[in-house]
Amino acid sequence: MMLRMPAEWEKQEAIWLAWPHNKEDWPKKFEPIPWAYAEIIRHITSSQLVRLIVKNAQEEKSAMNILKRVGVDFKNIDFFVIPTDRVWLRDSGPTFVYYGKEVVLLDWHFNAWAKYNNWRHDNEIPMRVAGYFGLPLVQPHAIIKGKNTRVVLEGGAIDVNGKGTLLTTEECLLSKKQCRNPGLTRKGYEKVFAEYFGISKVIWLKNGITGDDTHGHVDDLARFVNSKTIVTVVEKNKKDPNYAPLKENLKRLKSAKDQNGKYLNIIELPMPKPVIFEGMRLPASYANFLITNNSVLVPTFNDPNDRIALNILSKLFPKREVIGIYCGDFVWGLGTIHCASQQEIV
Repeated sequence: MMLRMPAEWEKQEAIWLAWPHNKEDWPKKFEPIPWAYAEIIRHITSSQLVRLIVKNAQEEKSAMNILKRVGVDFKNIDFFVIPTDRVWLRDSGPTFVYYGKEVVLLDWHFNAWAKYNNWRHDNEIPMRVAGYFGLPLVQPHAIIKGKNTRVVLEGGAIDVNGKGTLLTTEECLLSKKQCRNPGLTRKGYEKVFAEYFGISKVIWLKNGITGDDTHGHVDDLARFVNSKTIVTVVEKNKKDPNYAPLKENLKRLKSAKDQNGKYLNIIELPMPKPVIFEGMRLPASYANFLITNNSVLVPTFNDPNDRIALNILSKLFPKREVIGIYCGDFVWGLGTIHCASQQEIV
């Protein structure tokens, strides 16, 4: 019996979020962020449980006040007091996987994308979550340079179809810049994915989108929408810096095969026009959507392509309500809905 990471569209127990508090993540633009979170929580709690991390009792009170004002149903919220450095739970939170029918938490080492110094509170989140529920906790290790070493991996760096195929990028995992695991090779990563996710096929894309602070996370780039279909963002403007790398990734996807040696269905998603703030290109992407039990929450940017992206995803998720969430302010934190969330499996 081995571990298996389910696809995001499989049955969920809850969605984990952490209430925003670090104003340095949204410098000079923090004020609208709690309201953006409240909107996300309002939609999820209409049909599903949200487990909300707050850093202390005072923050819980503040969050409750805002959530009450937007009409959130508190029957579907559980609060957990856990200290955090940031709130990007896709990367710092636990990965919920199956061992047979048993739920196991994977506790990857988190080092703030090999970029920031304040990560120690975030690194303890999986351990604290496991402690609340008494669930088994596994810390993935690999032999790197002859030593048994704990592996660094963020949830935004991978996407799976639940059947044995995984998407990731060379820029994130194999580059010397923001290097998470110095000395861990392509084959080494594939062995880790096989052991801890039950993966038999890895599709390596090349580079992520411009402005991505994580240096190549795949959840801004390409996502499984069912076990045989991937949506991937494309850029039509040849002068845009995203044009060439996204064209290369599209080429790789069209030639890629799944765990059964079969070609995948590849659907193109547009990119919004560049989102700029204080002269900085931000990682705005429709691929950073979150799949819940009954809905798909999609970041939007007051752009004509919002409508096109929502229509494409609506056709791909006919049994779920596809909802646009304005993220023009949110993306100043260099992430949006998928980056902020983590699903808990049943």
